[in-house]
Amino acid sequence: MYAFIFFLTFLLIYTIFAVYAERKISAFIQDRLGPMEVGYYGILQTVADLLKLVQKEDIVPTAADKKIFKPAPVIVFMAVFAGFAVLPLTSGFKGAEVQIGLFYLLAIISLDVVGILMAGWGSNSKYALFGAMRSVAQIISYEIPLGLSVLCVIMISQTLSLQEIIYQQGIYIQHLDEGAVNYLFGIKALGIETTNIGGILTWNIFRAPIFLIGYVIFFIASLAECNRAPFDIPEAESELVAGYHVEYSGFRWALIMLSEYGMMLLVSFLGAILFLGGWNSPLPNIGSFALADWTTGEPGTLPGHLWGGFWLIGKALIAVGVQIWIRWTYPRLRLDQLMNLSWKYLTPAAIILVLLSALWRLLMI
Repeated sequence: MYAFIFFLTFLLIYTIFAVYAERKISAFIQDRLGPMEVGYYGILQTVADLLKLVQKEDIVPTAADKKIFKPAPVIVFMAVFAGFAVLPLTSGFKGAEVQIGLFYLLAIISLDVVGILMAGWGSNSKYALFGAMRSVAQIISYEIPLGLSVLCVIMISQTLSLQEIIYQQGIYIQHLDEGAVNYLFGIKALGIETTNIGGILTWNIFRAPIFLIGYVIFFIASLAECNRAPFDIPEAESELVAGYHVEYSGFRWALIMLSEYGMMLLVSFLGAILFLGGWNSPLPNIGSFALADWTTGEPGTLPGHLWGGFWLIGKALIAVGVQIWIRWTYPRLRLDQLMNLSWKYLTPAAIILVLLSALWRLLMI
């Protein structure tokens, strides 16, 4: 219950600041000011917009299929929010402790496709239907390279537990089982034994350098999963007005936007956990300077909770910032370019990476 309350509150607060940050970053990139009137430097503009959305009338088109139209935004949000249930925010704040947390997360967030298709079909609008069909095709296509990049981490880590994957990228090996400890001692980064050093060298992208390519594939595929530019074909304003949510207003439209920003945060958390050390500190132990110790904190202690949460949330928010930057920098892909990127480039590259990960695992035993 405490994880539910925390993540729901955190998601709402994060979305308010993320929308404001996106407006300011886009304004900076386009050499303008962005929101300036409501609050100091426009900081309350997003709050004002939220209050407006909550008070707006919930309009349902006359020709819409109300039984499908109304619950669609709720299903999309529930699918995204349910993914936060298994995230280990710190060494002790684990959410639901399931050994197949990674499998659950990938399975549950794929259900948002159902809500998107319901929204497009139930709206009884050609623009909404086209947007929904594009979104479903895009998400299903890019789930393949994303899933393969995650499979690489599973093959080398030999676990579906998100918390154990994080422990393998740190210095607290006493929390692992014997097989994981033996494997961890066999891993070196740049020729250096990193088990007791900790820091950035114990992250997966350094312990297994092939994961650097894996993270690039994961990040590109996650942009498509979030319908973010340059993969915003489903919401192409110049073509489809607003895509699958064109007929929504008020609170239901706010739920769809909350789901989009929630998905951005969720995939950023997942990328940080799988490739960037999770809640482990990027600072290493150097001689008598035990930076990895005091900047992470012993698991289960108050410093462990505070520093662990700080590092994981910080890594995730940086990834969200990069997603925002990419949206306002690169142009939208055409539909054929989008599909070519997935099927002709990312998927074959991810398959090769799976084979390399299997070889890497065999060599490290």
